[in-house]
Amino acid sequence: MQRNFSKALKISALGCLALGVLASCGGESPTATTSETKPTEAESTETASAGGESGTLVIRANGEDFVRQGFTTKDGWEIEFDNLYVSLADITAAQTDPPFDPESGDSLEAKAEVKVDGTQVVDLAEGDEGAEPVAVSEVEAPAGRFNALAWRMVPAESGPSEGYSIWMQGTATKEGEEIPFTVKVNEELAFTCGDFVGDDRKGILTAGEAADLEATFHFDHLFGDGSAPADDGLNTGALGFEPLAALAENGVVDVDSPALQAELSEADYTKFLSILPSLGHVGEGHCAETKLTTL
Repeated sequence: MQRNFSKALKISALGCLALGVLASCGGESPTATTSETKPTEAESTETASAGGESGTLVIRANGEDFVRQGFTTKDGWEIEFDNLYVSLADITAAQTDPPFDPESGDSLEAKAEVKVDGTQVVDLAEGDEGAEPVAVSEVEAPAGRFNALAWRMVPAESGPSEGYSIWMQGTATKEGEEIPFTVKVNEELAFTCGDFVGDDRKGILTAGEAADLEATFHFDHLFGDGSAPADDGLNTGALGFEPLAALAENGVVDVDSPALQAELSEADYTKFLSILPSLGHVGEGHCAETKLTTL
């Protein structure tokens, strides 16, 4: 993804600098609300039950209401997604004791773990406003508390998003102007996350039963949230849609990663790169972003 070699080096350095500030994905992200529950120490340290009994662990991917229902960006564009494909590989759920802290800089040490084979491409925009987060895979797993989840985002090997780790397609509308858009991202990312933070407990697996784990994607970090104050940290750190709208040709935005590097301003492209590592969460729980590769 190069315009020319010298600029690529410059952009890469700036991207790395931005990523250094975002050692984990928590930098500008909103904090969990008071209704969200973090696990108690006892819950976090549950391990596999005696006798090695097992249950079914259901791995889900959630783009939240922003993706399924549509939303207003920080700069006033109404976004409706038709499809938002993410390509997930090396999905690994783990039981850790002590609990893994993604902001500590320490490596994850698993007492037990299970992995999902192959690469899974899911459409986060699938379903209506009442839809459950998309089921990615089901795996047999030892009973206990799964309090860590890791995955990579890699270019899809086949299907509608082939060649890209993220494929966003939909329509943006503002003041009577309607712009169909397709944004294709081939950067490769990897996330290592701690315990799910949200209204419900997740990952507590009882022998003979099923439990959910969730990879959550915060695309409001990229576009911002028009319902939040302009000076909210979420919005000041977001790119918004206006820089993408400016790339429209014949009323349509259709860009991939090389085009974004070539056509966005240097500041906006650097911001775009710095936002990608903040997309992955577990509910409102944070993740350590361990890899950003531009292909």
